[in-house]
Amino acid sequence: MTKKLIQHGNSAALVLEKPILQLLNIDMTTELEIVTDGRNIIISPVANKESESDLLASLEKVNRVHGTTLKRLAK
Repeated sequence: MTKKLIQHGNSAALVLEKPILQLLNIDMTTELEIVTDGRNIIISPVANKESESDLLASLEKVNRVHGTTLKRLAK
């Protein structure tokens, strides 16, 4: 897919169609991170800090309860 920028006031805008937004689970309230390597623009949804901390807490619980078993399985 190729896109062109459109004029939005004194700025340029890139329109993302609804199927792309749905595919990435992005809506108008989603914070986006924009990075570049000097040639490419990478736009990513900002990770939800609550979800990340919940995941880390769950991992810690699994390791606490099943750590010995997981270590034995890794061998």
